[in-house]
Amino acid sequence: MNANNNEVATLRCEGRLVGCSSDEEPGAKTTFFSQNEIPNQLVSNRSSEFMHRYFPLTTIESWNDWKWQLRYAFTSIDDLQKIMKLSDKEIMAINNLKGRLPLRITPYFASLIYDSKPGHPLRRNVIPVVEELLVSSSEQSDPLHESSFSPVKGIVHRYPDRVLFTVTQVCSNYCRYCTRSHSVGRLDKLARQDYEKAFNYIASHREVRDVLISGGDPLTLSDETLDYILYNIRKIEHVEIIRIGSRIPVVLPQRITDGLINILRKYHPLFISLHFSHPLEITEESAKACNKLADGGFPLGSQTVLLKGINDNVTVMRELMHKLLKIRVRPYYLYQCDLIPGSGQFRTSVAKGLEIIKGLRGFTSGYAIPTFVIDAPGGGGKIPLLPDYVVEHNDERIVLRNYKGVVCEYPEK
Repeated sequence: MNANNNEVATLRCEGRLVGCSSDEEPGAKTTFFSQNEIPNQLVSNRSSEFMHRYFPLTTIESWNDWKWQLRYAFTSIDDLQKIMKLSDKEIMAINNLKGRLPLRITPYFASLIYDSKPGHPLRRNVIPVVEELLVSSSEQSDPLHESSFSPVKGIVHRYPDRVLFTVTQVCSNYCRYCTRSHSVGRLDKLARQDYEKAFNYIASHREVRDVLISGGDPLTLSDETLDYILYNIRKIEHVEIIRIGSRIPVVLPQRITDGLINILRKYHPLFISLHFSHPLEITEESAKACNKLADGGFPLGSQTVLLKGINDNVTVMRELMHKLLKIRVRPYYLYQCDLIPGSGQFRTSVAKGLEIIKGLRGFTSGYAIPTFVIDAPGGGGKIPLLPDYVVEHNDERIVLRNYKGVVCEYPEK
């Protein structure tokens, strides 16, 4: 996170420089940037306060540079302890991450949690606790058996007419309940020949009409690499739609630039699946990023994971769904948490998910109600679940119970 003295000297330029009073201050020795101009870019009051406290030498222009955000991400216990007080459980977990999902938090997302308590929902998303080290017999490193459905590196072909294409193993933040915690942040990146083999696989399977680009997070790749990937998929005639799965607008909204939008819009129809988990993630910055994507013509959906102690009640989930619609994101899936190692702290009962869906259906707009699914262990695919609205069903009639508990009847003849 620090620049050496030679780098600092090199980067000095005309204009007033903002500095620390001591090298011991958090953010000291950070790269120096000129304040000749302050661009008219969005920085919320909270982000601004955090930036001036912990990155006092940084300009608004640099803060809004997504590459700067990645460069100065918090990746160690020493980094985090400069900005927040960690609990004993957090310290123990971070000190035992060798061989596990690494730690990575962007400065932007850190600004949302630096003054929080350990139980804060956004903090629990990204800072491990000791319970993460506890593994039950039902948990597996690859619970969806994606490796069993991977004919070539990067491709997962589980469903008949669509494939998953994991183009990177890098994320800007590492969520502690990540389905691919066995691979993200650790496996080698794809080489050019791996991309070419994946394109050839898709081209040779004419049944594939839908390609979901995921990772890791694809939007951590450069504009040039994304353009290369999208161009080679779009030129395959039988591919009808392309989807991108990303959490970038939530954790690194600075990435949603005009340049990125101009590249993505060349490859319509292109859908973007986001991942919001709590209403507090919907900030001025994330709202602006989503609206920018929507203005680019990309249909946006949110795939939310049901998480114990974070969003496992009707009130929080309804607030999240309503706020998503206000920023033009359609609630898509509500996932039962996958059986990855150490996920017991996050998993609720399936009954809890059904309770939440029952508490939404009829009490709010249909657009605000996601489909509750279990991604079946062993590669069984997504299985939708609904509360039990059917009282009786035979050749003559179906008897139903509505959201108020009122029994209704519909004839079958």
